Parts: sequence; C-alpha cells; structure tokens
Amino acid sequence: MKILSYSLSAEPMKFPGILVSQNRFCQIISKAKWQCYGNEELSILYPAAIVTIDGFSLFQSLRACRNQVARASGNENVQPPPLAYKKWGLQDVDTIVDHASVGTMTLSPFDQMKTASSIGGYNAAIKNSPPAMSQYVTVGANPFTGFFFALEGSSQPLMSHVALAVASKLTSALFNAASGWLGWKSKHEEEPAPKQKPKMEPATPLAVRFGLPDSRRHGERICLSPCNTLAAVTDDFGRIILLDVTRGLAVRMWKGYRDAEVGWIQTVEDLHEREPEKVDFSPFGNAQGPSRVAQFLVIYAPRRGILEVWSTQQGPRVGAFNVGKYCRLLYPGYKIMGLNNVTSQGWQPQTYQICLVDPVSGSVKTVHVPFHLALSDKKSERAKDMHLVKKLNTLLKAKTSDLDLTEAEARELILDIKYPATKKQALESILASERVPLSSLTNITETLMDHLKKEELECVDEGLLQFCADRLKLLNLYELVSKLNSQSIQKDTSTSDHDLAKLLRMEEKDFCRLQTLIENYKKENTQTTDQFGDEKDDVLSVKMFLEYLEYEKGVIKVKNMEDREYLALGSFFFWKCLCGETSTEEMCHALESAGFTPQILLSLLLNLWLCKEKDILDKPDSVSCLHTMLSLLSKMKVAIDGSWDTQSVSPWWQQMRTACVQSENNAAALLSAHVGHSVTAEIMVSVTEKKFSQITVGSDTESWEALSLDTEYWKLLLKQLEDCLILQTLLHSKVSKRTKKVSSLQTEPLGRLSVKKFLESGKGGIADTVAKWVFKQGFSPVVLNLAQHKTSTDTTEESMKMHTNIFPEEPEADEDVEGIVELLQLAYQQFPCSLEVDVLHAHCCWEYVVQWNKDPEEACFLIRSIDHLRCIINAHVQHGIALMMWNTFIVKRLSSATYLMDKVGKAPKDRLCRRDVGMGDTAMTAFLGCCSDLLQTLLEADVSSDEMQASVLDTEDAWMSVEGPVSIVELALEQKHIHYPLVEHQFVLCTILYAIMRFSLKSVKPLSLFDSKGKNAFFKDLTSIQLLPSGDMDPNLLSIRKQFLIKVVTAAVQALCSSQKAKEVLEVELFPFEKGKNWPTLAADLAQYLQVSEDVVKRHYVCELYSYGMDHLGEEAFLQVSDKEILASQLLILAGQRLSFALLHMQTKEGMELLTRLPPTLCTWLKAMDPQELQNVEVPISTTAKLINKVMEHLPENHGQYNFALNLIEAVDAISS
Repeated sequence: MKILSYSLSAEPMKFPGILVSQNRFCQIISKAKWQCYGNEELSILYPAAIVTIDGFSLFQSLRACRNQVARASGNENVQPPPLAYKKWGLQDVDTIVDHASVGTMTLSPFDQMKTASSIGGYNAAIKNSPPAMSQYVTVGANPFTGFFFALEGSSQPLMSHVALAVASKLTSALFNAASGWLGWKSKHEEEPAPKQKPKMEPATPLAVRFGLPDSRRHGERICLSPCNTLAAVTDDFGRIILLDVTRGLAVRMWKGYRDAEVGWIQTVEDLHEREPEKVDFSPFGNAQGPSRVAQFLVIYAPRRGILEVWSTQQGPRVGAFNVGKYCRLLYPGYKIMGLNNVTSQGWQPQTYQICLVDPVSGSVKTVHVPFHLALSDKKSERAKDMHLVKKLNTLLKAKTSDLDLTEAEARELILDIKYPATKKQALESILASERVPLSSLTNITETLMDHLKKEELECVDEGLLQFCADRLKLLNLYELVSKLNSQSIQKDTSTSDHDLAKLLRMEEKDFCRLQTLIENYKKENTQTTDQFGDEKDDVLSVKMFLEYLEYEKGVIKVKNMEDREYLALGSFFFWKCLCGETSTEEMCHALESAGFTPQILLSLLLNLWLCKEKDILDKPDSVSCLHTMLSLLSKMKVAIDGSWDTQSVSPWWQQMRTACVQSENNAAALLSAHVGHSVTAEIMVSVTEKKFSQITVGSDTESWEALSLDTEYWKLLLKQLEDCLILQTLLHSKVSKRTKKVSSLQTEPLGRLSVKKFLESGKGGIADTVAKWVFKQGFSPVVLNLAQHKTSTDTTEESMKMHTNIFPEEPEADEDVEGIVELLQLAYQQFPCSLEVDVLHAHCCWEYVVQWNKDPEEACFLIRSIDHLRCIINAHVQHGIALMMWNTFIVKRLSSATYLMDKVGKAPKDRLCRRDVGMGDTAMTAFLGCCSDLLQTLLEADVSSDEMQASVLDTEDAWMSVEGPVSIVELALEQKHIHYPLVEHQFVLCTILYAIMRFSLKSVKPLSLFDSKGKNAFFKDLTSIQLLPSGDMDPNLLSIRKQFLIKVVTAAVQALCSSQKAKEVLEVELFPFEKGKNWPTLAADLAQYLQVSEDVVKRHYVCELYSYGMDHLGEEAFLQVSDKEILASQLLILAGQRLSFALLHMQTKEGMELLTRLPPTLCTWLKAMDPQELQNVEVPISTTAKLINKVMEHLPENHGQYNFALNLIEAVDAISS
C-alpha cells in the first residue's frame, strides 16, 4: 500500500512524493476515499476487503515521516511508523466497484429491541445503550448495493502503541545516521540486510447485513452527501438512484443519465431572509432559531451536455445549464486534513464545494444555489422575494457612475417581487438609499404605483398603494421646497427701528430699552447658543426628509426625533424665509397644501427661531420675517378656533407661549414673544371690528377697548422673559483678569435659565441662581453691598472705599467690576424682593458652605460663607442661617476633630486629620476658626433679634405663581431660638481647639479642661436646655486651665515676634482666616469664662512681651493689668536678667570694673539671675533703663525689692555713662 500526500497542513508541501509505504496488503487497490465530515478516516477498497486508517493516526505518521526525512535526507531506507488501521473482509458480495464509509452510527432503542426480539425471541436480553457501529455501503453486483455494519473496538490498536513505535523508529533512525557521520559503523553494519517478505495480516470477516438485490443492475459509483444521510448511486442502465443510507431504502430515481457524474452542494440559510412566523417564541435564545441547511444534488450528463441541480428528496429541479460534452464535474467531498472539532469551527474553506472544468474553453465554473430553492412553492416565492431584496440592497450599496442603469435595475427588481409586504420593504430600501437621486426615487415610486393600479382590484394591496401615494407626495413636496429655497428673491431695504417698533406695537423708549438689553446680552454671552450651527441650514437629504415625516389620514405627521433632527427639518422649511431670501407666502401655501397642520408648522418655526438665537440676533430683519410668517400661519384653517374671543385663551397662542416659557435662549424667546403679542393684537383688532361692525353710529364704543385674556398673558410672559434675559446676562458676565488659583468647583459652567425653571424653583430660585454665579466668580460680599448702595444713592466717598476693597489680592480685577456692578444694579431694580440684600447674602452664605462641604480642603469657601453671614442685616435671618449651618455641616466634623485632638493630646498630624475629619491639618485649623466665628455670630444675632422684627418675604408680581422648594430664608425664619449659655459653652471649646491647632500646642487634651457636666453638654442641640457647669470648680482643674491659657499667650507672643522678624512673610498670608484676631485679649476673655484670674493672663502677656524685647508693646499692655505691683516685681527680675547678661556674660573690662563698685548683695543677686530664661537678650541698656524706671514707679518704698531697683538704676546709669 502506498499513500501519496501533497499536503500535511494548511501549507503545501515542497517535496511531493511517497512518504509512507507499508507492504501489508499485497492486492490491487480498487478505490480510496477520504472521509472528513465526521471523524477523519481514509478508506481503501480492495477487491474483497476494506481497510480504514484513522485520520489522526495517519496525520501524525505523515508529520513524523516528514520530519524524519528532513533530518536524514541522505538515507533512503526510512522506516515509517506503524499506522492504526482496520481491515474488513467483505463477504456475500460478488463484485464491489465503489464504496462509501458512512461513519459511526447507533441504532435507535426501538430498532435495537426489534432486532433483539427477532433473533432471541421474547426473553432476549438487550444492553442499556445501543452499540456503536461503523457503516459501509458498497455498489457493484449481487447485491447492487450492500450495507455493512462493523462493531466498534474490534481490531484498532491503541494510540499509545503507535506513538511508542514512532518514537522507537525515529530514535533508531537518528542514531544510525549519526553513527555514519561520525565513522562508527562497522563493515558488518554497512551491509544491507536482505529484504524479508512482510507478514500478511488476515482480514476480519464482515458479512453484508442487507442490500438492494437487483441481479441485472450493476452499480458504477456512489457519492455520499455531506451530512452522511443520503447517497447518489449511478448504474450501467443510465439511472441515478438516491439512497437513504440510514434506512437502507432507494427513495428516488432519475432516468436517462448514462455516464453521468454527480456531486452535492450544501447551502446554509441566511437568517435575514427567513420569513417571520407568528408564533410565541421562548424568552430564551434566538427567536429565529438556528440556521437551516439544504442539500442539492448536482448531475452532469455529458452525452446531453447539460448540468442539472435537483432538490432532494422529493423536490423539483431548481436549475439546468447547457455546458459542453467534454467537461468534468469535480466534487472532492472532504476538507483539509488534520482539523479537529475545535480548529474546524474557525476554518474557512479554501476550495469550492463543486466545480465544472471545461477543457475546451479552459474555464472552471462553480455552482451556487440559493437556500430558498429548497423550500416549498409558497415559501420559495417568499424566499425568492427576500433574495431579490438582498440583491437590491447589494445594488444600492455598489459604487457606480451610471445612475440610469441603477435606476433601471432597481425598477426591474422591485417589479419582480411578488408579495406586497416585500415590495414595501424594497421600496423603503430604495428611498433610504443616499446614492439614488431624487428623480430616480420619483420615477421608481411612480412606476410601482402605476404597476399596482394596472393590476386587478382584488389583487391590489391597498396599504402598499397608499404607501406609494404618500411617499410620492412627500417626494414632490421635497422637490418643491428645494426649488423654493434655491430661488432667491430681491431683498427690500432693511427695516428701520421706527418701523420695527411700530410693527411690534412698542413705544420708542421701550424699544430702545429692548435693544439695550439684547446688546448687553450679546456682549456678555460668549457661549455658543446655536447648538447645531455647524450644519448648512437649508440642506436636508431626501433620506432624512422621508424618515422624519409620515402621512396619517391625509395629514402629515412629524415622527419623534432628536432635537438636532427636528431643527434640521425646521431649517429646511423656514430658514430661508426668516432670512428674507425666499417667498414666505409661497412656502406657507406649499406646506399647507401638502397636508401640514398649522400647529406642526408653528412648532417647527418656533424651534428653529429659538435654537438659532445667535444667528437671529445678527439679523434684525428676521423679526419682521417672523411677524409675516406667524401672521400667515395664524390665518390658516384650524389654526385659531372660530369661537375664540377676548375672554378665552386660544390654544394656538398658548402653544407659542409654552415654547417661549421652556426655551433657554432668552433673547430669541423675548423677541418671539413680542412678535406673538403684536400678531395677537392685530388679530384681536380684526375680530373686534367684525364683532362691532353692526353697531349703530350713536352707540357706545368704549367696549372696543376691552382687554383680551391672551393679551394679558402675553404681557406677563414679556415681563418674565425680560427678567430672565437680565439675569442670564448677569450670569454670563465674569472677571476676566483673575490670577488667583480657582477651585475646580468654581469652573463648572452654570446652567442656562428659562421661565419654566424659575417657575418651578420656588421663591428662592432667583436668589439661589445669583448666589451660584457669585460663587463661581469668587466675589467678596462687598460687591453685592456696593451694587445695592449705588442703587439707592449716587457715588460717594464710602462707595469708593468699598470699591477699592473688592479684590484686595487682585487689584487688576477691579477693572471688570464696573460693568458687573451695573448689571447687578439692573438685576436689583428688576427683582427688588427676590434679590433683597439679606436674601441674597443668605443664599450666597448657603451656597458657599454647600460647596465647602463637597471639598473641605477649600477652607476659603467656609470663610467666605461666614463673611456673607455677617453681612446679613436682619438678626432673625442671620440667626436661622447660622443655626442651619451648624446643624447641617459643622457639628459632625467638629465632634470628630474634638475627640481626635483629645485622643492624641496635641495638634494631630495631617494624616490623622484626613482620616478622622476628612481634611488636612491646615484646612482643619481654618475650620475650627470658622466654627468659633460662626458661634460668635450666632450669639450676637440672638441678642440682636430681640431688638428687631423678622423680615417679611415678598415676591414680584410677575412671579407670584412660582412653585417648588421652600426658600432657604423661609426655613431660617422657622428656626427656634438658641439656648445662649449652651452656645457660649460650645464657643469656648471651639476657641480652645482653634488655639491648639493654630499654635501646634502639645500635651493638651481639650476635654480635660472641663468637668463631666461640661463634657456632656457638648455637641447637643443648641436650642435645647442642658445642664452646664456652675459654682466653684476643682482647684486642680483650674490649675490645668491656667497652664493652658499661659501656653496660649506664650505661643501667641512667639508667633508675633516671628512675624515681625520675617517681614517678607505676612501673618495674613500664612493664616488668611486670622483676620486680625487678638489672641491675648481672647485668652483673657476665656479666662473669665474658665474661672481663671484675667490679671494672671495679662501679667504673663506683659512679661512675655518684655522677654522677647518688644518693650513698646509691653508698655501698652502694662496699662491693662490691674495689680501692677506684682507685675512690677516680675519685671524687676526680668530687668535683672538683662543686666546679668550685660555684666557677667559679656565679660567686658568696663563691666568687670563696675561689678567691683556694686554692693555685694546686688552682685550676689545678679549672679543668681539666669539670662537664658530671656527670649531676647540683645536689648539696649537705655530700653532696660526705661523698664527699671517703670518698675520703680509701681513698687512701693516699703517693698522688699525696692532697694534692688534703686541699685539697678545706679548700675544702669553707670553703664550708660
């Protein structure tokens, strides 16, 4: 047996030839076939036997042989590895010409039991699972076709044995080759061994199970179908018999095909071509189900020169082609070798299933069969239609320059389609194509419509006919609108301001004010309000036009679409009209005749006008064009109800007002509202004239001036839109020269305003909007006060002083403030109630603290919030806002900070602050300072609230109908009064915490300064009554408090001295939240509350100042001390320390001589002084002399240290001289 192989993998071999040669079957091979649709297998037919070789074993053997040949190419005696094969001896058959290996199969349980019963009778035993068998079908004579079944597992060797044999052969071959190269072979080894005759292995007998016994008929060849269920057999009678190999039956026969060649084509269904069936699918999986597979039999009759394609099993002939008489039909029936179940899934066939070779013309022809040809007649027609639709889609996608040819082919395809639903689908595909011009679309639609009209009435689908008519109307409308847009008309002279004011029925003064407002809006509005300005306004494709519109009962409806698409449709109709380049009358007449309702046209027009605000404001004449178009639309039928009068609201005008209310483009909305008001007044005049046309001459005509309800609604809307325009202009204004770093929260853009938003935002919505703008700009509260001050009075010296302090850190930004202040003044005038100064400061305060809560690291937000809180004049509002801030944002973080500082016993590090409080150490220091300021403001507001009345919140007349959340000011006025001692108690704790963080004090636990009652009262509701400390305190607790206050004063003086030494770094820059806080004074105030002597704190402060050499400040603080005698004795020691340093530690010659002249007691006293206790020893003697004189002034003569003071004066005088 020899196997010729030209390819072992996906790549072709470079050396074709004999790779494997095993002389185990010394017989002539009748035919060999490769089977790969199931398990890979090579079957070889001998005259009386069949040998099957496992495909995997063969592939591995061929690969090993290739590698072995490549390594030892000089040795021709290559020993191939053994193959795994089976050898079956076929019995009970006279002649076998061809065969087919069907593969492994199992009987059904019924067939298994039937066979067992037939053989073994009633008591026959059967296995639980049917046995697996290999089926072989042969053709020849006696029987004509034979069916053989071989049980699996009878004689096939194990794969491990094959692998072991391959490895052994390879090893020996390589060793022998290497021995020859190295000269190790002996002479005896070089002699070739004599060839031995191979051992013949006997075949396993296999009897025919059954067959088709036809003694006169001789089979010639058999061709198995790809799915192994059918087989086509040719015989010497010129017949082709179709076998069902599973049942062993001949199911079909074709006559007159002598010398025919057969093959198979397998076609997979395209799910997109499947007809949808009205059944209830499972909610799981694909509703369409898996793709179906159809098999077609291809027959080539060379004597007739015809190629036929038949549908199996009972189907008709689906195709016939005249070909040459000398062709060959090639049907391989297998795929590439070596693929398994995994790799075969992603493998794409590189060959045709079947092809016809014509040697005369030298051409190769392939056969492709659509799946729908396998269906029944009815379904075949529908599938054919879907196939035509698919072909039409391919035609529409193809790039071609011959549009007439494309139109002709598309017309032919759509007329060939049978079913109306499919025709409609095809027409929709054509209309949706962007490659087909408008003329072709119109021609194809007209052709189809004419074709439908020519059919019999019973066969015409009314829905399809109506669809064609509607689409044809839309195409004609598109053509007409495009034609109107392309015809430019002569523009008249631009409308003057006087004529425009008259057109809008406005006074000259009001019209000038409107122009000023719009100019300010345009100047400040740097944002692009035209959302879709990058597209050409009057251009719209036919595809989009047809997608947007549809007919319903003779009326054109606009489908639900996105804003961009809606704007594009409105631009296509009306933009040229608004620009004055197209006849408005012709356009409105064309749209009305086409079937548009005036309500839809009004919606499209207003949407275009409002969205194109930027372009509208640059075209003053567009207002008059809008007036003309709105007048024409209002005169259409069913636009305004005939029963409309002055006492009713017209839905027509209400639709327009609703669009203006919802619009965020306030300038365009305001202009359209003026136009709507003007047109309404004109129509109202005409209606009134008709109504009173029959009044006699002497009748009373005063009723002609009766007000219209729509007119009043227009006036209200105009006031609201004007307010929105002013506020929107204010929100667009900003400081352009800000150099200070801006938080990311301040860079977020503000949303645009609309009347609807204000009506739904509650009474505080306007102030809240302005507060958000103030936060984004980072203005000082002085800006708001300055604008309010200028609104009521002229520019004065006080207002100028306020103006210079708006941006103290950014003086160059003041240049932009002038315009902003003017806009604020205009807003104050427009909203005297909603933007009242206290209301605005309250909302700004709340906005800042809300933003600080989002990012606690931005301590400046909380500081600015406190600033706005202090600017509130009404104590009731101030009290409520402060209390709400405390309860909502402050108390929880303050509690965490307190317990953290008490736990660590010092100012905590940055990591601990972030972990427990949610902010860094610097931010927490500012936070504690703001807590102290907040509570102090709350205390002051509580006292002041008794002396004034609560403010009354009013609303402007135009905004009385607002609904929404309660204003922050209303909530503030509803707050309860605080318990003053409890707030004061909490204030002391905040001040202590602030001092610890500010000066980084150590060994201080804040809660240790309070007793149990004081600790329990912290962080409680400030409006509740709590049990607070009272009476005498524990001496140990008082001592701890005293030591703490002394630490605070010492740290404060040290910080003061450090700031004076480093003049280039200001204290305000290091701690911007200090704002001139006097810590020694604050410590004295704390001493009073903590029951510690204030004089002790003040005396320590004076001593610290003198210790640091700041005698000028010490002299000022000296006056605040009550017991000056004790302070004088303390300062005497400090003066002695200074003199001790000057005489003893400097060790100058003059100093040593002076010591010899001083009294012994004074020398001893000076030597006992320690100058290291002084913080600054480099103090001039003259300054020390002033200190000693001040001590002498406050020491009585009978004081024990009075004599030391006299001696010190003499010593100082001696040193000075």
